[in-house]
Amino acid sequence: MSPLRCLVLVALLLLPVRGRACDLALLLAVDVSGSVDPQEYRIQMDGLAAGLRDWQVREALVSGQARLALVQWSGKSRQALSIPWTLISDDAALEGFARRIETAERPWRNYSTSIGEVLNVALPLFAEVAGCARRVIDLSGDGPSNEGVAPAALKPALRAAGVTVNAIAIEESEADLAAYFFEEVILGPGAFVVYAASFKDYPEQIRRKLLRETVKQTARLLR
Repeated sequence: MSPLRCLVLVALLLLPVRGRACDLALLLAVDVSGSVDPQEYRIQMDGLAAGLRDWQVREALVSGQARLALVQWSGKSRQALSIPWTLISDDAALEGFARRIETAERPWRNYSTSIGEVLNVALPLFAEVAGCARRVIDLSGDGPSNEGVAPAALKPALRAAGVTVNAIAIEESEADLAAYFFEEVILGPGAFVVYAASFKDYPEQIRRKLLRETVKQTARLLR
């Protein structure tokens, strides 16, 4: 091989490798309002971490070079970005994110439920992951919004930004919550509500929800 060709080959090898495109930016929004007791909080956080570790979910997130973030939310002015956007580049990154969920501190315990406020806080966060093909808020809750801006008021802005909102309705103490989420909260192509009869059902239902968000799109309401 001539010296010139060797130089060309070396130069090509030294070029930066273009990263794989991000398929999904998924913001996990967990309800920590006053209706969620310490045991129920633990069920949510451990169940969410376990759902992310499901092999199909893990494979989809890694292959899609997904970005994940965690927001804990309660009443008006009480929404915390507990884990910022994190690139799920490999299994180790996914495991690290799951462990951070398991060890995240709860910021509040005794406040109201403001779904509209958490959507309002979540929306500008997607500017940081504008290159991702899909932008999704995964909202968990055990009651309707009772404080702050109405969630439906955020729909035009979310729609304009291309953000989909899905929800898991935990009907431990609030009948017909799934219907409320269906009418007032979710939006976007293929948006859906997953139903959990109680917090005990949450781990399995959040796993199913994550499968739908990361692997496939099907019907709008699972029971």
